[in-house]
Amino acid sequence: MKRFVFLILFLISSSGNLLPQTGFYENGVVSSANEIASQVGIDILKNGGNAIDAAVGTGFALAVVYPQAGNIGGGGFMVIHLSDGRNTSIDYREKAPLRAYREMYLDQQGDVIMNLSTLGNLASGVPGSVAGMLYALEKYGTKEKEEVLKYSFELAENGFHINRQLADNLNSYQKDFQNFSGTMEVFGGNFKEGDLLIQKDLAKTLKRIIDKGKDGFYGNETAALLVDEMINSNGIISYDDLAGYEAKERNVIEGTYRGYKIISMGPPSSGGISLVYLLNILENFDLNKNGYGSADNINIMTEAMRRVYADRSEFMGDADFVSVPFDILTNKNYAVKRMSDFKEGVAGSSRDVKHGDAYYRESDQTTHYSVADKYGNLVSVTTTLNDVFGNKVVVKGAGFFLNNEMDDFVSKPGAPNIYGLVGNEANSIQPGKRMLSSMTPAIIFKNDKPFLILGSPGGGRIITTVLQTLVNIIDFNMSLQEAVDAPRFHHQWLPDEIQIEKNYTDGNITDQLEKIGYSVRIINDFGRVDAVQFTEDGKMTGYSDRRGSGKAIGY
Repeated sequence: MKRFVFLILFLISSSGNLLPQTGFYENGVVSSANEIASQVGIDILKNGGNAIDAAVGTGFALAVVYPQAGNIGGGGFMVIHLSDGRNTSIDYREKAPLRAYREMYLDQQGDVIMNLSTLGNLASGVPGSVAGMLYALEKYGTKEKEEVLKYSFELAENGFHINRQLADNLNSYQKDFQNFSGTMEVFGGNFKEGDLLIQKDLAKTLKRIIDKGKDGFYGNETAALLVDEMINSNGIISYDDLAGYEAKERNVIEGTYRGYKIISMGPPSSGGISLVYLLNILENFDLNKNGYGSADNINIMTEAMRRVYADRSEFMGDADFVSVPFDILTNKNYAVKRMSDFKEGVAGSSRDVKHGDAYYRESDQTTHYSVADKYGNLVSVTTTLNDVFGNKVVVKGAGFFLNNEMDDFVSKPGAPNIYGLVGNEANSIQPGKRMLSSMTPAIIFKNDKPFLILGSPGGGRIITTVLQTLVNIIDFNMSLQEAVDAPRFHHQWLPDEIQIEKNYTDGNITDQLEKIGYSVRIINDFGRVDAVQFTEDGKMTGYSDRRGSGKAIGY
């Protein structure tokens, strides 16, 4: 009973809606961070497209209507379950430019130079989104790119009325925008809800992609504009970087939790491995008995997070460059071994908990969207510019923001990035290498039938956001909306603190946790889950997190 009181009180205090955003549908659902983009996906489904077509259309639409994170200047991951039973994933994570080098963000004393990896063109990796989405469309879609991308082109060419969230975001970053003339040409000024935003240069870029495919972005005029942007600043992305970029199809990471099957993204994302690893630990504890929001469960889950993030820091990186022991890190026996020194009711310490022996042998801005169609195809996509509006640079004449993903590398072992995450050699900068990510697009099955598609933005907190949403549904029997909207907490090894959303449970939880030895920091909301859930008879519904301004739409 206490759980529902907490949830109701929290929901009333939030901007969320107590009524479901959608009903139950048979033909398809799209849940994304923007209602216009979700509608684009639904229109594609209604016109005979499959979930992959709709996901690509939604992705390109987000690049227009959600420029703070939707992108063609960044990268992402797509996890796909096909109607014939096959599972696959597409990696279109950004890559370090060929002129990148290990110490590029350090001064002569070996210290990290503030903002060099976050603001301006030196912070940008080679974009992957266009290559990845076109790869997915060509291999697994059913529609031509002209039909799928026409929506984003028209939105950029003719404009759309911005919502309050975008107006507020644009106004908040005007100081940063003023450093870059290309950004000010498009996004300079004082914005208000309902303003018509027209992006003619972006429309021209999208038209080149429609006409020439991948080469319309990585070659010809768009490439020239992007490289000119680099030459006119301190950027290092070259024509060779753009011409050589390829998306990669990779095997998914698989795991199980209390009889449910999970598939997610593998390296260079740490999300899939970390999610399965965390679930392997939690499977050994009766979370339902302790109850949602209890100090006992936060104790257990925090110590699990501490160990998983310690291993993330040590072992995870681009599997094309380093040997990632994913078979051990997702092994249930290894999960038990890592928690062998855990003492219930006692706070651990990150000084004492280091990475495990994963080579033993034994028997904050990102966006997510979820798509399902009537044929049985499921798509889970997380895509990012890293920070809000990426590196704050709009490519002059091309109309899109670039990412600041180079900050996701380790500039210096032990030095935290903008999300406070600490890394080691496995994620050091190398030319052509993909930086480590926390993105966790996931698809869940129950009795071998589709059960849930979900994911979230949130930097290092993505993994724990997805984890808690899943645990809320499976262990605490919450509805989709309850599970997504429920308050969250987070621990990432370093800094050694539990971060808890304001209004978490009844307000006494901080005292209880500090009493057993934890440092607790109250933070603002984090994560914005977009999810699709299935009933046992195959119907589907969706929900978009009350923390954002998105919407799930079905038909």
